[in-house]
Amino acid sequence: MPLVLREARDTLVPDMGGPHGPLPPVMLVLTVLTGLVDAFSYLLLGHVFVANMTGNVVFMGFALAGAAGFSTLASIVALVSFGAGALAGGVTVHRARAHRGRQLQHALLVETVFVTAAMIVTLVSGGPYTGGVRFTLIVLLALGLGVQNAAVRAFAVPDLTTTVLTRTLTGAVADSRFAKGPGSRAGRRLLSAAALLAGAFIGALVLLNGHPTLPLVLAVVLLAVLSTVATLLARTDAPWTRPRDGA
Repeated sequence: MPLVLREARDTLVPDMGGPHGPLPPVMLVLTVLTGLVDAFSYLLLGHVFVANMTGNVVFMGFALAGAAGFSTLASIVALVSFGAGALAGGVTVHRARAHRGRQLQHALLVETVFVTAAMIVTLVSGGPYTGGVRFTLIVLLALGLGVQNAAVRAFAVPDLTTTVLTRTLTGAVADSRFAKGPGSRAGRRLLSAAALLAGAFIGALVLLNGHPTLPLVLAVVLLAVLSTVATLLARTDAPWTRPRDGA
């Protein structure tokens, strides 16, 4: 079997006795979720991301330069809310630092609360999402994704950040044999990019076909499934649940 396919297989069906156990496929599902919510926020909330904060800094620069369609306030609200979510996520995972399964469970439950609240807002308010509704959705989703990113950072699964792909794709090329590197881990890295692409594609597809709430409904379904899995994983004492060195 080619190395790339073997790496992809080992990410999708990991060694449960390995250092990260079932975390790699969980990270991939969260990457799909990132694509879903960022498709929703960018296309319906006015050119703002709730997960990819680098984009918001760039958008803020566009807005300050007077480019049409970008809002300095929306970008600032997203950045501040994401930071607050990251703080909440940090507190959540550090309180359960003795068991990575419980870290995952607690972080997912908190994230689910925020994303579910955002879904309810869309169902109650109806579109288009403007004014206070727009900013409420930005706040709720950025809080949830901030929690997710704090937890993912604590897990430190290589090449599976669920949000930022620039370093992942750089590593796939810069670490390759062609660059005289140690090995690109291209199978895992390409899966990460494909997961984000899939989430963004699905989110945009349903939005463009007149289903504004569906990306968030799908996100909540994914979180419900992952939370159920995490609750089961929180009961195990497998080696991967132990804190990593330096954690």
